[in-house]
Amino acid sequence: MADNLTIREQTERAVRELITAAGLAPGQILVVGCSTSEVQGAKIGSAGSDAVAREILAGLMTVAGEFQVRLAIQCCEHLNRALVVERQTMEQYGLEQVTVVPVPKAGGALAARAMRQFADPVVVETIQAHAGLDIGATLIGMHLRRVAVPVRLQQRVIGQAPVTAARTRPKLIGGARAVYEWPANPES
Repeated sequence: MADNLTIREQTERAVRELITAAGLAPGQILVVGCSTSEVQGAKIGSAGSDAVAREILAGLMTVAGEFQVRLAIQCCEHLNRALVVERQTMEQYGLEQVTVVPVPKAGGALAARAMRQFADPVVVETIQAHAGLDIGATLIGMHLRRVAVPVRLQQRVIGQAPVTAARTRPKLIGGARAVYEWPANPES
């Protein structure tokens, strides 16, 4: 989808579309992985950009704030894909804090920017997010809940990076007699 939107506008469009499609409720978690190199058309990990990270984070924070959704920003492989979150998110979800400071060359430009811009940032090792946005094939799947469902967005790129999105749902359990939706007449 070629358009003349800025990186921030493309990010806002993708996030708004995902949050709506996933039906995220206030307080739920959106994990975001991003290669600012890929956004610029370069190979992942080769040309990180704080300027690009600043625009993407601004878009993420704007839309997450509108929907009251919590962000988890994934670090790069050099930090084992740990995540930057607000301390309040860590405490609410019982996450374990780890000690590291993401920087552009070890953590990635977006995680480093989140570390500087979040109100009270901490780094956690793992999370089980309710939805995810992957900008530039950064592999966020390990941080989604067990049953991930692909979401095809209209906004398929941010800059030059492909965008992949997912929502999650609870597991369906049972067999032939299982019921997955509340019956119209619960007495039957």
